[in-house]
Amino acid sequence: MGIRLIGLDADDTLWHSEDGFHSVTGRFCDLVGPFADGTADLAHTLDSVERRNMVLFGYGVKSFTLSMVEAAIEVTGGKVPAETIQRLVDEGRTLLSRPVELLAGVEETLAALAGSYRMVVITKGDLMHQEQKFHGSGLDRHVEGIDVVSEKDVRTYSRLMSRYGVEPAAFLMVGNSVRSDVLPVLEVGGRAVHIPYEYLWSHEAAEHDGGVPTLTSIVELPQWLSSV
Repeated sequence: MGIRLIGLDADDTLWHSEDGFHSVTGRFCDLVGPFADGTADLAHTLDSVERRNMVLFGYGVKSFTLSMVEAAIEVTGGKVPAETIQRLVDEGRTLLSRPVELLAGVEETLAALAGSYRMVVITKGDLMHQEQKFHGSGLDRHVEGIDVVSEKDVRTYSRLMSRYGVEPAAFLMVGNSVRSDVLPVLEVGGRAVHIPYEYLWSHEAAEHDGGVPTLTSIVELPQWLSSV
């Protein structure tokens, strides 16, 4: 059975995202460090708080910003000044208002594939922010739409395949995260292509068995598709 529907991850597959979180984590350490115990691993604490909060706050910049505030209070024993808290919130606002910057070749690649494949964006994160980025990217003219999901797991992918009316063998997921874009898709019987990004949040870290195609850029996707 040939591929009939391509699912596209958004952050760090279509446009830059994690580099912004990486930069703001550095700012968090700079801003909070003067008020914290010198032995505290600030980046690790922030990561731990963010993971802890996922069950309540989900993914995205707003969750990350709340976690920065909580982590700042935690590592300083409540001594962090209100001014610093405000600066952390401002860093979150900056991330939310960051212009969409497509990865190289994305626009041309999706335009080339649009005539031959159905395509949808499947992403985690804050609904409003992800939809804003999607429509601001201009990619909505090449794909059917966007699905913002709370988690990328077997149940989610099975539900989406059913809704779009495709069998697992006819579905391909393209993304930068092995944990979210590869393993659950393979488990449900679909196909996956891995395109690594420079930065990867530790929560998304996972390995595959080497049998999954790994491309260096989305530009290589049309040629790969022509060979399957």
